[in-house]
This record gives sequence, C-alpha cells and structure tokens, in this order.
Amino acid sequence: MVKMPVSIFNDVIGPVMRGPSSSHTAAAVRIGRMIAMAAGSKIRHVAVDYDVNGSLAETHDGQGSDMGLISGLLGIEMHDPRMLDAAAIAVDSGMDVSFNILDYGAVHPNNYRIKITTDKGITQNWEAISTGGGMIRMWKYDCFDIDIVGDYYELLIISSDPHALASVEALLPDCEHITTSLHEDRTCINVKTTSRVSEEAVSKIASLGHVDDVLIIDAVLPVLSKANCNVPFSNAAQLLEYTEKNGREMWELAAVYESIRGNISEHDVYTRMFDLTLVIDECAKEGLAGTTYKDRILGPQAHLIMSSMEEKRIPSCDLLSNVIKNITAIMEVKSSYGVIIAAPTAGSCGCLPGTLLGVAESMNFSKDELTKGMLAAALIGVFIAENATFAAEVAGCQVECGAGSAMAAAGVVQLMGGTVRQCLDAASMAFQNVSGLVCDPVANRTEVPCLGKNVMGGANAVSCAIMALSGYDSVIPLDETIGAIYNIGQLLPGELRCTFGGLGKTRTALAIKESL
Repeated sequence: MVKMPVSIFNDVIGPVMRGPSSSHTAAAVRIGRMIAMAAGSKIRHVAVDYDVNGSLAETHDGQGSDMGLISGLLGIEMHDPRMLDAAAIAVDSGMDVSFNILDYGAVHPNNYRIKITTDKGITQNWEAISTGGGMIRMWKYDCFDIDIVGDYYELLIISSDPHALASVEALLPDCEHITTSLHEDRTCINVKTTSRVSEEAVSKIASLGHVDDVLIIDAVLPVLSKANCNVPFSNAAQLLEYTEKNGREMWELAAVYESIRGNISEHDVYTRMFDLTLVIDECAKEGLAGTTYKDRILGPQAHLIMSSMEEKRIPSCDLLSNVIKNITAIMEVKSSYGVIIAAPTAGSCGCLPGTLLGVAESMNFSKDELTKGMLAAALIGVFIAENATFAAEVAGCQVECGAGSAMAAAGVVQLMGGTVRQCLDAASMAFQNVSGLVCDPVANRTEVPCLGKNVMGGANAVSCAIMALSGYDSVIPLDETIGAIYNIGQLLPGELRCTFGGLGKTRTALAIKESL
C-alpha cells in the first residue's frame, strides 16, 4: 500500500492522553483497542510478549505499555482516569493478562506480540509496533502480513477460496484499498474504507463460500486517509517553492497542508488546533496549582520558579522564567498521569507548548496568536515525521525533545511575526544544537533527565528564534539538518537510543528504580 503523507493531528500534535509515554502508553492503547474490536466478543486470556532485545522489555511497566494495552483491550480511552486502574478492572471483568520477556527476534525495538483467547474459544495472534508519537502499525495477524495504522475502517477477511478477492471487490466497489496476504492455502484480504462497512455488506461477505472469518476494525486516528492524496509540500524546500508562488504565513501554510491531507477545511484545521491550545492551557494551570502522584521521582517544582520570580531570587528574565515554569508544569501533569497532549511525544510534551505559553504570557499574545504559533510549529513536525521519526528508540532523544525544540523555535518566530524562511532557519538552528542527544531516562520514568531536556529545548528554541529573527545564517537548510539528525540517531548504539545506558544506569538511578 502507498504510504500516506504525514498528518498534523495524527502524527505531530496529539493524541490527548494520560501517561508518561506516547510511544508506549498511547500507542499501546490503540493497539489494544484494535485487537478488542477485531476479537468481536469478550476477551478472556491475553499473553503479551516483549522481545528481550527491544526497548519494551525494559520500559513496559515504567512507561505504561502494560497499562495502556490493558486499557485498550477493555475499551478505556487514553484520556480516561480509569487507565490507572486498568489492571484491577481487567481482573474484575474476568480478563487474565500475562506479560513475558522472550527472545523471539523482533525486528523493531517497540514490538508487541499478543495472543488473545475470547469467551467463544477463538484464538488470535497479533504483532504490532509503536512508531513514535502514539502512532502504530499492526503488521501481522496470525500468519498473515497486514498493514493497519488506524487511519481507515478495516476488514480482514480470511478465506480458503482463491477467487474470494473478486467476490469481495464486487460487494465493495467503493473501497479505498484492497490488499492480500497468502499463507499456505488461505488468503487474508485487507479492505480499507473511509466509513464503516454496513452490517448487510459484512453479512454478505461472511456468507461467501470458504470465508472462514471477517474481522472488523474501526479507525482510531483523528484524521482519516483517502486514496490519491497529494499534499502541496512534504519538506522545507518544497514549502519555500510553494511560498514563492502563493505567499501566506507559516501558520496558514500548515492549515493548507492539513486541509488537503485530512480532507477538511482550513477553518476546521484552525479550530482543531485552537481546541488543543485550550487543553494545553488547562494542563499548565493544573501543573502550576500542584500535582500529586506517589510513584514518581520528582515532586511538584513549577511553583518554585513562580516564588523565586516574585521574591527576585533569580535573574530578571521574565520570558525565560515563564518558559521554564510552563514547561515544568506540563511535565508534572504528565508525570502524575494527568491529561496532556503529545507534542510531538509525551516525553517531550512540555517543550513546545510550554515555550509558546511562556512567550505568549510574557508578551501578552492572544489565544489566536498562540494557535497560529502551534500550527507553524506543527508544520516543522510534519517535515520531521515525514523524513525521520519521533521515536527515541529509533534515533535518540534528539527526535523527541530535539524535535520539540525545533518546532518551538518556528512557533516563536510565528508569534513574533517572522517570515516562513525565518521559521525554517530557526528550526534548523535549534535542531542542529541537539545533535546526538541521547535517551537515558532514570528508572524508566520520563522525568529525569527528561524535564531538563525539555527546559533546555525551550531555551534553545527561544535563542534560535531570536537569532533567526535577527538575520543569523542557519548555514545548513532544515531538510539537510533533519537528514543528518536521523542519520546520527541511527548510528547511536542501542544503549543510548532508549533506556539502556547513560544516566539511567548510574548507581543513583538504579537505586531510585529499586525504590519505586
């Protein structure tokens, strides 16, 4: 199947979620939810295998993969407070779940291998991967290769009739894509549509000769895909070429892009982002009011910046202090399992929104201007997601906190009324400054050194925005910077790409892990 262009609201800003990690918590919810839909009846037994050489073997508990997966299997949404009690709810509902660390040769560090048994005695085997920022790919069902990411309504039709494909195509002439996978004498036909297939059509398919099963999986992403989607640009060079012909500000170009990608109006794009800024604002307020959660490393600290500013115990730099304050507040809500927005990930959820909130607070920018800043930032995220990754397990923290910093730099430039080229230059400089940033959280919690890296990313973003607005030369174009960062990330040893080395393996870190 042809790869769809990146979507702002699927891949870059969002999801709205609880938990420490979008790659682990939010992605696991989506994986579990899809499996629950495909099961078609109550799930009784679940066996989850994590590969010993992958990231999930080390992080599945501390970063919420177990909690997220159980929540999805139970139908609990990723922003629902019941997530915290998912394991107990599963026991009460009669669902038995086990987690195993095995050496089965997974090809991706974020690989889930899941076997379920329903109350009807039906067994299903799935494999899925988390690809960063809450995005997933279901890539195996039983012995069949599949490709489901959640942007379509899906049918999986299992048949032993070699001619079943023609019958399905006749019954569903308006489907977007149909692919097949063969195993021995059976075929898995994967049908993708932009709306749920009617019960009547499903019944007709199920009644075809030699059809063994029909699995129904609804879309789980906020923006659906559509065949023949041709976005106007997918990198910075193409954006500049488009701008020369069409003009418009950076935020408007983001709205143009997403309206075409998502088949929605530019106004709808703006409205969706405006609604997300309200969530961000509430998140920061909650963090500043103080958060509580017993199983974390850092207690509430955002208020310390506020009191230090009031008592003039820190240097007079209101803008930077407000940036640090808001980043910290958002990160504390994340660490206490409050509602946040992955932007672009949960581990980096403070950098972008906290920076823009801090600048907006210091300079009295409106919610409208904040929304435009977030849209400008999101377009940088599109280029990173399209040409690299947001998964620290693949390329280190430079593609999480580093990406957030690059995005925030462009957002600040937009707030200050800068040009499209200045947005791109600021993002490139900010990204260059985090080259080689490793992922090494203490005790598998995205708190230490993650808070500091988010704060560093915010300060870096403001500095680079000022430099770009002043006419500094970024030297390396953004597209080349993204390519270099991705290449560096892949060259990092696995120990530095997620959780196996660095600060996470110091004596103090190991003692903290033991105490939690």
